[in-house]
Amino acid sequence: MPNPWTGKGNPYPRKEVIERLRATLKKGQPIIAAGAGTGISAKFIERGGGDLIIIYNSGRFRMAGHGSTCGLMAYGDANAIAMEIGEHEVLPIVEEVPVICGVHATDPRRRMWHWLLQIKDMGFSGVNNFPTHCIVDGMFRQILEETGMSVKKEFEMVALARKMDLFTIVYVSTPEESKAMAEAGADAIIAHVGTTIGGSIGVKGAAVTMKDSVKRVQAVIDAGRRVRKDIFFLSHGGPIARPEDAAYINHHTDAVGFVGASSLERLAVEDSLTRLTQRFKKIPVRKEAIEAVRWR
Repeated sequence: MPNPWTGKGNPYPRKEVIERLRATLKKGQPIIAAGAGTGISAKFIERGGGDLIIIYNSGRFRMAGHGSTCGLMAYGDANAIAMEIGEHEVLPIVEEVPVICGVHATDPRRRMWHWLLQIKDMGFSGVNNFPTHCIVDGMFRQILEETGMSVKKEFEMVALARKMDLFTIVYVSTPEESKAMAEAGADAIIAHVGTTIGGSIGVKGAAVTMKDSVKRVQAVIDAGRRVRKDIFFLSHGGPIARPEDAAYINHHTDAVGFVGASSLERLAVEDSLTRLTQRFKKIPVRKEAIEAVRWR
């Protein structure tokens, strides 16, 4: 159903986003969601056939040449950055693909119901829980849990977004989190297996194997599916960095698609710009033109 004011697709009510994704699966195709930190990324993700475009605050750091983990640090207002990228860069350029806004649900300075209303009013079709405490562990995670910044606030945000008719696509790292997100009403659950490997700023040692990724992804799926059968389960991160990696996960688990941020946006830019620059460096220059340059 087109937007009555623009005649274009965005924004979509939750039911229509779900119908679009189900239609993709009925064609025998995977669901591919992609992070976009710039308008040009979003433009060509849509042209390539992406099913969802997700705006993360980490996209700004990623496309500035820094690691995506910057999005978890106190380097800016995560909610404001995601809103700014969406409002000024992505939403004006995307025509049909539903656009999802990353929400830092534990931000104590925001009334979450009020913020979600602003997200919906801006034209986003749904929300995602990023930055997420699901990928924080150890003593620091325990401190967050005990000092009012628990991951439970992310579950509560998803439940609230569901009531507001926003599509919800969420990150989890454990079966317990998957169960909680399913109970909160999440429409799509992404099994997050760690920071993406590869490229100039991907992790090396801090990563799990593909074999472990398969086990972790399926464990997340099994836990969520015991609560509800209508959830889309996707994979993300760690060694799942290339199309063949995502294909391997889909083949060995019940995942029906993939969410790429660094693996789509950053690695694509790194690879293509490097190769294109190298090609330009190989173009010929006439000897006479070089000799005509006046050297000091």
